[in-house]
Amino acid sequence: MELSTILIQLLNGLQYGLLLFLIASGLTLIFGIMHIINLAHGALYMVGAYLVYWLTGLVGDLFLAILIGVPMAAALGVLIERFLIQALYKRDHLDQVLMTFGLIMVIDSLRSIIWGNDVHSVAIPALLSGSIQLTQTLEYPVYRLFISAVCAVIALAMYLILQRTRLGMIIRAGSSNREMVQALGIDIRLIYTLVFAAGAALTAFAGMIAAPVSSVYPGMGNQILIIAFVVVVIGGLGSIRGAFFGALLVGMAATWGAVLVPQYAGMAVYVLMTAVLLFKPRGLFA
Repeated sequence: MELSTILIQLLNGLQYGLLLFLIASGLTLIFGIMHIINLAHGALYMVGAYLVYWLTGLVGDLFLAILIGVPMAAALGVLIERFLIQALYKRDHLDQVLMTFGLIMVIDSLRSIIWGNDVHSVAIPALLSGSIQLTQTLEYPVYRLFISAVCAVIALAMYLILQRTRLGMIIRAGSSNREMVQALGIDIRLIYTLVFAAGAALTAFAGMIAAPVSSVYPGMGNQILIIAFVVVVIGGLGSIRGAFFGALLVGMAATWGAVLVPQYAGMAVYVLMTAVLLFKPRGLFA
């Protein structure tokens, strides 16, 4: 295998892994802090992609569409948490699964009514439509590098917020002892609403920046939900650090699996998950 091919696949795996982190981080935040199994997480990824497709057609600019679409996704997260999820905090996980699975059906039906069932594309902005010359014979799309850089910045920002700020301290405390946080005079319901809205916004944002390279189509959130759960299980339930390293491992496994053993590429991430769980049953950073 040529060095240029290895470098391309490493960059592809890194980009895919960082994008997966955006999705899985929202999922692990919601489960780790709120103890909610949100099967509708993939549907929110799809909503983000359709929002950016629709808004780009209206405003004519991908970046402006994202600036408008992310607050819309966060507002949708607030509505879901306030009117649906809050009723599940004291219920068991089966009720959560049933509720959020029903939410998938509702969101998918609304998507079909509003945007139809066709496959759509989103144009890459002219500023990012070119390629960078990495070697004399190797070019790499600027937009994929942009995705990697944005995801890395968001990952760093999440770490700093959760570990170095008072809000992060409250969020971590609320995941451990909700009653004590309430006794200290902190509105834990508001914190939970903010966490769910942030998780929804992160996932929708991932769908928005991925839309130009993956197209926009019905059911696009279903497969990404499964992969996001694999990332969370590998990294450890509730661990942001685990989600980061788990996403990078899954990204590399999926990318190299498609190159080295294309006939078994779909199995690569599940083989990885099985191998990790054999030695770390609670994940890498439980």
